[in-house]
Amino acid sequence: MKRYWLLFSQAVTVLLAAYFIVATLQPSWLQRGATYSRAGISLLEAPSEPRTEFAPGSLAAAAQKAMPAVVSINTSKEVRHPRSNDPWFQFFFGDVGPQQQTGLGSGVIVSPAGYILTNNHVVEGADQIAVTLADGRMANASIIGTDPETDLAVLKVELDKLPVIVLGNSDHAVVGDTVLAIGNPFGVGQTVTSGIVSALGRKELGINTFENFIQTDAAINPGNSGGALVDVNGNLLGINTAIYSRSGGSMGIGFAIPVSIAKLVLDGLVKDGKVTRGWIGVEPNELSPELAETFGAKASQGVIITGVLQDAPAARAGMLPGDVITAVQGQVVRNVAEMMTAVAALPPGQVAEFAVLRNGSETTLSITPGVRPAPQRARR
Repeated sequence: MKRYWLLFSQAVTVLLAAYFIVATLQPSWLQRGATYSRAGISLLEAPSEPRTEFAPGSLAAAAQKAMPAVVSINTSKEVRHPRSNDPWFQFFFGDVGPQQQTGLGSGVIVSPAGYILTNNHVVEGADQIAVTLADGRMANASIIGTDPETDLAVLKVELDKLPVIVLGNSDHAVVGDTVLAIGNPFGVGQTVTSGIVSALGRKELGINTFENFIQTDAAINPGNSGGALVDVNGNLLGINTAIYSRSGGSMGIGFAIPVSIAKLVLDGLVKDGKVTRGWIGVEPNELSPELAETFGAKASQGVIITGVLQDAPAARAGMLPGDVITAVQGQVVRNVAEMMTAVAALPPGQVAEFAVLRNGSETTLSITPGVRPAPQRARR
């Protein structure tokens, strides 16, 4: 027995010595799964299988869900020098022909039928629109309709098996929610940035006629316009539209059109080629102490009417300058932006009730809205 124990001890000693020598001189021999470069360098590589699980707090799942439905948009149009027909200009510079002007933006596929939501300013005036999908496919797009008053447009491509984004609920968004902005900034390729909802209901920015923006600090840069703002589930919250910037790049203040507005515009443009909005023909103003004193209005909240268009729906219903509108169809209005949005949402031809303060007394006017006239030019 003692002999066997001695043999065992000697064998263990030899093996440990061999292990020590190998670990010192050739440690790569002991590395499981080691691979070697062409130069003979030992390398350790992670498994090649795609990841199906992500670290806690990772936004990768949301990004992977939404990214395939976000496209890059390249536009081109012919432009002529404004003085190209001037004889003196031609004498000095010759006959200057039209030049090709290109543009860049993003879009979001919202329907298997090929409908794409983007910004009006991305495609405005374009002669040709090329769409590039995340999977590399390319196609020319046609414009179904545009709505300059919200700066939205709908395009259509003829491709099959299109990835489609899931529409979220922007009405449930709250300040502090994590969001992702997906687009093609500066033409570098599809890019995802993250941030939070910084504010809701941003108005009076002078960007569009109808404004109700989601503000975010997710980086939005030139080329992101028309791209997607998505929640942590990868669902669409808004269409990225504009930034506040002194340099031309992101400064942490970006604005997106809520998907609740985008859906209404999408339906109108696809169905009729335009968005039909209500109109009553008044000149609204914010209720300031100066205007209240000028018109003798005894109200602390609402929108004061300083002008009524002759023979417009409001005039036919008896509205007068100095009236203060406090509610539209039971919806309280506190400023001009809220009143315009409420009136625009009214179906033309259907009677609506307007709560009005006149000379300190409350009254109700029944107004049948007309169709809002098309804008003379895009506000942007």
